[in-house]
Amino acid sequence: MIAELRQLAPDRAITLIGDEPWLPYQRPPLSKAYLGGEWTVDRLALRPAEWFASEGIETRLGVRVDAIDRKPAKLHLSDGSTLGYDDLVLCTGARARPLPEALSQGLEGIYTLRGIADADALRSEMQAGRHVLIIGGGYIGLEFAAIAVKSGLKVTLVEAAERILGRVAAAETADYFRALHRAKGVDLREATHVAELSGNPHVKRAYLSDGDVLDVDFVVAGIGAVAADDLARDAGLTISNGIAVDDHCRTSDERILAAGDCTSFIRGETRLRLESVQNAIEQGEAAAATLSGSTAGRKFSPWFWSDQYDTKLQIAGVSQGYDRVVRRPAKREGAQSIWYLKAEKLIAVDAINDPTSYMTGRRLIDAGVTPAPEEIADPAFALVKLVGRSS
Repeated sequence: MIAELRQLAPDRAITLIGDEPWLPYQRPPLSKAYLGGEWTVDRLALRPAEWFASEGIETRLGVRVDAIDRKPAKLHLSDGSTLGYDDLVLCTGARARPLPEALSQGLEGIYTLRGIADADALRSEMQAGRHVLIIGGGYIGLEFAAIAVKSGLKVTLVEAAERILGRVAAAETADYFRALHRAKGVDLREATHVAELSGNPHVKRAYLSDGDVLDVDFVVAGIGAVAADDLARDAGLTISNGIAVDDHCRTSDERILAAGDCTSFIRGETRLRLESVQNAIEQGEAAAATLSGSTAGRKFSPWFWSDQYDTKLQIAGVSQGYDRVVRRPAKREGAQSIWYLKAEKLIAVDAINDPTSYMTGRRLIDAGVTPAPEEIADPAFALVKLVGRSS
């Protein structure tokens, strides 16, 4: 967002405030390459420190904004200072949902994974032969399971719902990843929750709802995330599953914008909050354009990805509200795609080791074109030739 704004407004004064000691960095690799030891912390950085200096951008790191005083347009910072603003952009992201206190009981050795500090703390626990319990069968939990297996850990993953990926993917996609993880040695249990954790002071034992008792060395909670909207809420901005923004990333205060995982926005008749790199980039660009006087709204073409072992899942669109899925086999062994329809309209595609179907599906969704179910199911049918067809 800052890079885009600097291009659009070369002479504008820009100050970046962040409560972490690091400059803005990539977060998806934390549960993949960084945690696995393939990347260093320097490689995570989106821009080197020299770039911020050369572009005249003031950075105040390790400082938290404690409050927004909207009438005088002033920020109260954790170091006791204040800072005035002409325009303010909130990019506060999301924070991991913690385990209930009644379950965690203040025990050591229970982790979430959202930032560099979280990943660094986890690294100290990841020694071959140790037993990790992962709570939650969403993408974070599954990605961590893959890294843990590669690191030589014994892995048990429990999901309280009837199946993994229940909120974000069809049963067909879940079936693939369940089989993949079990083939890699993960003890994956669905419709199972943790009834109790014990230890003193470090977690040592987990009591499961299926009656099993596990000796564990540490626990990772991957039970979702919530918008970090407290600052906006306390300032009196409109909150609706995150900071409510329009297509221009404006909040209910015309001098305050917001972008990224902390926001929710209207798409069609639905208000969405997306935790997505691509969404954050698009909203950041839209916010920069708004600050520069543009009246053009943001584009919307969501995509996501997940890397687990040697499997890449690429997702185009948003599957929320789907009422039918069609599986499309692929020529490559172990590859397939799952196509989501809602009221006979294509809304999303899960492509597993199948980049061709991902790109084709994304183009079809952007064009508003829906293939017939029998065309999707036929791997010999060239879906790409439908891209230019009228919707």
